[in-house]
Amino acid sequence: MAASIHLNGFTQCCVNHHSEGQWKHPQDGSARGYRDIAYWVDLARLLERGCFDALFLADVHGTYSVYKGSRETAVRHGVQFPSNDPSVIIPAMAYATRHLGFACTYSTTYYPPYHTAKLFSTLDHLTNGRVGWNIVTSYLADANANLGVTEELGHDERYDRADEYMEVCYKLWEHSWEEDALVRDVARDVFIEPSRVHQIDHVGRWFKVPGPHMCEPSPQRTPILFQAGQSGRGTAFAAKHAEAIFCVYPHREACRRGVDKLRSAIVAAGRAPVHLKICQGITVVVAPTREEAELKLATHRRYASPEGSLALFSGWAGVDVSTLSPDQPLDQVESNAIQGVLGFFRDIDPNRRWTLREMGAAMAVGSIMPKLVGTPQEVCDELERWVDETGIDGFNLVPILQPDGFRDFVEMVVPELQRRGRLRTAYDGETLREHYFGRGQRRLAHDHIAHRTLPPWKTSS
Repeated sequence: MAASIHLNGFTQCCVNHHSEGQWKHPQDGSARGYRDIAYWVDLARLLERGCFDALFLADVHGTYSVYKGSRETAVRHGVQFPSNDPSVIIPAMAYATRHLGFACTYSTTYYPPYHTAKLFSTLDHLTNGRVGWNIVTSYLADANANLGVTEELGHDERYDRADEYMEVCYKLWEHSWEEDALVRDVARDVFIEPSRVHQIDHVGRWFKVPGPHMCEPSPQRTPILFQAGQSGRGTAFAAKHAEAIFCVYPHREACRRGVDKLRSAIVAAGRAPVHLKICQGITVVVAPTREEAELKLATHRRYASPEGSLALFSGWAGVDVSTLSPDQPLDQVESNAIQGVLGFFRDIDPNRRWTLREMGAAMAVGSIMPKLVGTPQEVCDELERWVDETGIDGFNLVPILQPDGFRDFVEMVVPELQRRGRLRTAYDGETLREHYFGRGQRRLAHDHIAHRTLPPWKTSS
């Protein structure tokens, strides 16, 4: 029997976060909707109707200010600015739904682990176990300045610090409270048994946290753990911690190689490969006929803001691409960051000599996500090929136009996937972890590193 496909909707509490300029499209709903709770509740209900696993919410805490040495271009084009906090809208969406999960980005750079543990335990309680955490390490200069981060760490050192950050969170979530600590014993006038709530007494290079955790164990204890790093250090971090990975590969063969690498890394980390779900970022433009779908894509391109996408790319790469000639072939540019993304676009179209102008135009419509354009049948054929030929478990859907792109997928692609037996027709299980790993799998797997990171009271007992 063919594997069922997992689906997450991917967006951010801002104006179309990966398709700069679409706010000008007459059918865009994100430019005003991102600040309206009704918009988010309607989106959550829509995705639940489509039997999605989760709504995945990105976040950012600073502006993209590398391009032309200023944030001006990013601000002008609304490049993930303004951006609201996704964590505060999750309870409202959870209240309006019964099954859909919610994952949000939260940075290990800006918030103490004690605070993060309390936030996600609270969300897990309020959603009845339907929350996940996308773990990121942050780097934007003005975000560091605004949030009081004075020590700038290199890429790998940020991950070193994040490893210890996770150790603190695991001790709080998994080991501070015993399962039967909350007794509610009326006769003895004991609400919580104090001997069953423990300090964690963590002392490390980066953190000193005595504990105990402020929250009683939530339905999942630890939220579902997402990670999106594809660097060597990012892969190692994901293999150790992640239960679900958001990846972006340009085509199926590159994806297959990446999946093989990730599966090998998780085995090397002492975990079973089945305890990691891998979801590829994808952009879908679907319509009843191929001609209509191609017309939709052409319309999106007319509204795109290529310079906005270059401001975003410059921020990612740390390279001011405005200093380059727009029509200079990128293969002539000596920059590791540019050559890296050029390799990505070459994989998409190896016969094209990409210029900065062409790259900006391409990235302004669905960023670097592969684009599937066609009828519901054609889109489903391609989705099945990705899953069957690469070993991924599903997709993070990144529509160009929001929320209409999500609605098109739910109304046209979802029924076809269900007809083919590739997508659930009803939810089986209650928590987000059960959506991914099956009914009864509410807690972290036994081979996860969280269970190898024990506080003193457990190691001495």
